[in-house]
Amino acid sequence: MIYQSIVSLSGKRKILALLVDPDETGVDSLPGLMKIAAVSGVSMVLVGGSLVSNPVDPVVEAIRKMSSLPVLLFPGNPAQLSSKADGILLLSLISGRNPEFLIGHHVAAAQFIRGSGLEVIPTGYMLIENGCASSAGYMSNTSPIPREKSDIAVSTAVAGELLGLKVIYMEGGSGAGGIIPPATIEAVKKNINIPLIVGGGIRDASDLRQVFEAGADIAVVGNSVEKDFSKLEEFAKVLIT
Repeated sequence: MIYQSIVSLSGKRKILALLVDPDETGVDSLPGLMKIAAVSGVSMVLVGGSLVSNPVDPVVEAIRKMSSLPVLLFPGNPAQLSSKADGILLLSLISGRNPEFLIGHHVAAAQFIRGSGLEVIPTGYMLIENGCASSAGYMSNTSPIPREKSDIAVSTAVAGELLGLKVIYMEGGSGAGGIIPPATIEAVKKNINIPLIVGGGIRDASDLRQVFEAGADIAVVGNSVEKDFSKLEEFAKVLIT
């Protein structure tokens, strides 16, 4: 079980996750990317994005043929579902107030997911304001939590845990101006008892180190790697220091 492996590593070893957006990294680009990922300490692959127009199935199938890493869906909407993956981060956008992203999309996707055999990881998804408008914020028609309002972030994460969500995912958004403030990451981590995932704005080893040191159990990299696959080699050095 993917979730149990995450829980077992929490507090013991940091996890690096690679986010693959099918619109940015097509099947033809995957061999080079997955070759580097295999030797760079990547522990899992997420597939999805806020707006994905290319089919998800071919990308998921290609990754699974090239790699033994678990593949988790990271869907922005029900159109990004695939039964070919190992599991799904079933995202509930708890930082927003748009009912479609809190429960509406889930209702539409429920029967497909139930019959797919995917391992479901209920995930509280929190957008944190991070220097620029994000695709996730625009597509979901929600406002992010102000970056310096760690008290709101903490209360939102705690509420998600109390509702029974199994993971909290704090996201600065694709192409974010920088990482989520470490103080906010630290405050949230200290107040929850479930794994914490952090993504958005991680551009170099220094960013990744700060995110991990602040308390993230899993750090997600995507945008910077899309532009330069060798970034994974830089990130790998953080995992072994």
